[in-house]
Amino acid sequence: MSYVIGVDLGTSAVKLLLVDKSGEVVKEVSKDYPLIQEKTGYSEQKPEDWVKQTVAGLKELVQQFDGDVTEIEGLSFAGQMHGLVLLDNNNQPLRNAILWNDTRTTAQCQEIYDKVGKDKFIGITKNLALEGFTLPKILWVKEHEPEIFAKATAFVLPKDYVRYRLTEALHMDYSDAAGTSLLDVSKKVWSEEICNLLDIDISICPPLVDSHQNVGTITSKIATETGLATSTAVFAGGADNACGAIGSGILSEGKTFASIGTSGVVLSYEPTGDKDYEGKVHYFNHGEKDAYYAMGVTLAAGHSLNWFKTTFAADKSFEELLDGVGEVPVGANGLLFTPYIVGERTPHADAQIRGSFIGMDNSHTLKEFARAVLEGITFSLNESIAIFRENGKQIDTIYSIGGGAKNPDWLQMQADIFDAKIVRLKSEQGPGMGAAMLAAYGSGWFSSLKECADAFLEDAETYQPISSNVIKYQELFHLYKNVYKHTRELNHDLMKFRK
Repeated sequence: MSYVIGVDLGTSAVKLLLVDKSGEVVKEVSKDYPLIQEKTGYSEQKPEDWVKQTVAGLKELVQQFDGDVTEIEGLSFAGQMHGLVLLDNNNQPLRNAILWNDTRTTAQCQEIYDKVGKDKFIGITKNLALEGFTLPKILWVKEHEPEIFAKATAFVLPKDYVRYRLTEALHMDYSDAAGTSLLDVSKKVWSEEICNLLDIDISICPPLVDSHQNVGTITSKIATETGLATSTAVFAGGADNACGAIGSGILSEGKTFASIGTSGVVLSYEPTGDKDYEGKVHYFNHGEKDAYYAMGVTLAAGHSLNWFKTTFAADKSFEELLDGVGEVPVGANGLLFTPYIVGERTPHADAQIRGSFIGMDNSHTLKEFARAVLEGITFSLNESIAIFRENGKQIDTIYSIGGGAKNPDWLQMQADIFDAKIVRLKSEQGPGMGAAMLAAYGSGWFSSLKECADAFLEDAETYQPISSNVIKYQELFHLYKNVYKHTRELNHDLMKFRK
């Protein structure tokens, strides 16, 4: 039997899957690492923590494996997007990585528009200049830590640094490069024009590769530390959302998924790079060669639920917290929640907006609040789906993955709010499975990623929208959208009172 490993380098942990030729996950390991948040809006991690825990996870996976390690043919990666890892001339990190959910770079986003021009920038990158993306972080370091920036000879994203430590080869794949704000998304090259206008040496941009490309084998040092064979091939991998799309079978026109993890994502396949969403949603290169995807993001999806549980129900498990939310009426008895607790991405691109509970009264219990949180997260995702539909996409089936696919009441809620059939996969491993599929395809097991998806993925159950709920949610969705308009100025004025 042959095997591959999918490594999903997330924000809170690295998850490793050992997958056989039938797509079955035969072993699974997870290793966590800390988040560093020194100030409001700051979010960093130590790249060495990713490497240490990935190597430890690989070692544990091999120790649990009772076959011949040479049967593990290859591994690939899915990785948290946008995080900036600046390297010196020895490819050593110059500072902590600045992560995707760091929002310190509002001034740098404006600088990009001032020097490049908003329309030109969107035309090249297909996206707005957002605080979470990599380029504003580069500009922030350039301005605030010039002595560090002067030593930088390259930048990479999180998974690319871990892969470098495993192979000693430095690359970035197109799907992750698309989220840097430095890639010409249609032409699939680094933008000299943007680099020149912002006084950035284009030489710091690493070589570009396809996600399924073989970029080498693990070093003898890593082989010794993990127990893997030195023949283990390493494939470039992709951005977590691109790999989530692959791992959910989003590999043809019209296919869409909704992923609810720390952040929330609605992603829909695009066969070409020439559609114009005017920056209203993200438009990135796919992990499948020469394909693309459109994507909307809720910054605090599962994070909102986790925050709510930690703050108001720390003594309960998630199962206990959500037990009975299906018995609460649509609209949580007149309670609305907006999940803007760390700002919002789609459609507002607003780092200063903050969340709200609207309509609280003394009849509301924990169950109403819990349902309102689930509904608010789903409403936020629905804003992206509405944009897709307004631009002519037909969306009638959505694959639900992540934490939102684990609760049947929430799955029905998604069907009703999205007004679409919701499909839950039998084995939902998201980005980690996508990474494993890239390794399987790269290893020659299949002639295409679509063929791999047909072999690996299987639907488990579906949820159909309930028409009476759909009507109620359409009215509530209109009210939900009004909350942003009425709280934006208040929240911006409150910024001076935050630490």
